[in-house]
Amino acid sequence: MRRICIGLILAGVLAGSAGGATRGGSVDLVAYSTPKDAYTNIIGAFQKTAAGSGVSVNASYAASGDQARSVAGGLSADLVALALDPDIDYLVTKNIVPKNWRNANRYHGIVSNSVVVFVVRDGNPKKIKSWNDLLKPGVEVVTPNPFTAGIAKWNILAAYGAQRHLGKTDKQAIAFVKKLFDHVVSQDSSGSNATNTFLSGKGDVLITFESEAINARLAGRDIQYVIPRQTMLIELLVAVLKKSPSKDAATAFIRYMKSHPAQVLFGQNGFRPIEPAAAKQFQKQYPVRPGMFTINDKVIGGWRAVDKKWFNPTSSIMATIEKNLGVSTSGA
Repeated sequence: MRRICIGLILAGVLAGSAGGATRGGSVDLVAYSTPKDAYTNIIGAFQKTAAGSGVSVNASYAASGDQARSVAGGLSADLVALALDPDIDYLVTKNIVPKNWRNANRYHGIVSNSVVVFVVRDGNPKKIKSWNDLLKPGVEVVTPNPFTAGIAKWNILAAYGAQRHLGKTDKQAIAFVKKLFDHVVSQDSSGSNATNTFLSGKGDVLITFESEAINARLAGRDIQYVIPRQTMLIELLVAVLKKSPSKDAATAFIRYMKSHPAQVLFGQNGFRPIEPAAAKQFQKQYPVRPGMFTINDKVIGGWRAVDKKWFNPTSSIMATIEKNLGVSTSGA
């Protein structure tokens, strides 16, 4: 009888482990604004699984930098989904996210990808195809403020990296970015707000994520976009907070986001899947451009190399550019 009881107990434990059951609970997800629709659909699908059954996921969305500062200031969070390594590393310095958050899984904290694109007016009347086209006389550009929106930092580094890949020197590529911002007519606080500004009729071209453009299409907006030959691959990042009271449920949600069904949902909602089978399924929808590069490309050097140089609010390249334009660098 004793052996039978032990066997039943072990069987129950193993069954619970295999099913990934989290026994309900609540997860506070703090995310940047661009993947809102994707996460909404993925949350619903997760809650229909054994691991997500009974789990309430409460999500908030805003600009990536604003969200990081809000969490540091006490905003309730179990899981952060932000646009930049520096935003999550900022929470590491505050002892909120563990130092090894990148090593938590085989995808190194990434759940999906996107690329930088140009959203243009119907028929592309300004014939915008390349970065150099953005400097044509009369072309008006919309891009968010890099001191509030993570997407804007990607846009800027994509512009710089594209010039370097076209053979320009560091000095020449920086000069290109300065000229580009002479054409910028609006700098909203987030990628979603920038999209709304463009769709309201302002500007000739919006620099944004491919996913943002596709989601505007999915929402019924008649929108066209161009993937420039030289563009940057964007990584969508997630991390569980060190002291999360719902760590098991949050970890289960991350595990689900990397599963094939969730990766298909990412693909259907404008994001490039990282799971190989899903990536293959969407390879025609998400073409690889010949000049595509990443943040770790040798001409850029990774976030640690560029964040201070480009985005320090008082003494960086973009701080100087913005101050000359009269644009805030406070991040508020």
